[in-house]
Amino acid sequence: MDKDDLREAVWDELEASGVARFPFPPHGRIPNFAGAEAAGDRLAATDAWADADVVKANPDAPQLSLRRRALREGKTVYMAVPRLASEEPFYELDPERLDPDEYDAAATVSKVDRYADTVGVDALGHVDLVLSGSVAVSEAGARVGKGEGYSDLEWAVLSASGLVDDATTVATTVHERQVRETPAPGAHDVPMDLVCTPERVVRTETSYDRPHGVDATLLDDDRIDEIPVLQEYV
Repeated sequence: MDKDDLREAVWDELEASGVARFPFPPHGRIPNFAGAEAAGDRLAATDAWADADVVKANPDAPQLSLRRRALREGKTVYMAVPRLASEEPFYELDPERLDPDEYDAAATVSKVDRYADTVGVDALGHVDLVLSGSVAVSEAGARVGKGEGYSDLEWAVLSASGLVDDATTVATTVHERQVRETPAPGAHDVPMDLVCTPERVVRTETSYDRPHGVDATLLDDDRIDEIPVLQEYV
């Protein structure tokens, strides 16, 4: 099964089983699922989470509880500006610059721009934990996203700047139905170290290599033109 077929199979199964949660339909997105907060609790109980001061998080619904939790626990949270289409391509949520009663709203994709500063790559500093959304993921750490490639581009840019490295933990939260046999990662795909479901934590001890830097051979001119930060690395 190739990645496109796998995505469709997972989206269909989540919808048919009743596991999918708002927003609907699950198709075409990082799907929300019943038990997403419990999966987040599993991740939050790990040493990797406890030791992280800086978290780069995806903006999707199933990871919302973790973004909120990170702020409550004093962690700085970065989220990418949609499609990285800005000279300052990351939102910075610093809990010390927010009122505690603003944390819940600030962590949502629809309101983050009201509370966050936009910053350039160099403002991030070292990222301790990358939180990823997934459509499917294997116990060996191979992840399949929704197919647009922005998560991998964010990693590439941060890697090129030395802000993510072997000390950075990469984690995802999913429903058990999303834990599947997946195609081996491509050269640009970022493997997962931790896969957390409502029932368990999988420490993948992945054998897949992490990509390093921006590979300009994988980018067409339109993508480079659309994402200003890429022009620094190609």
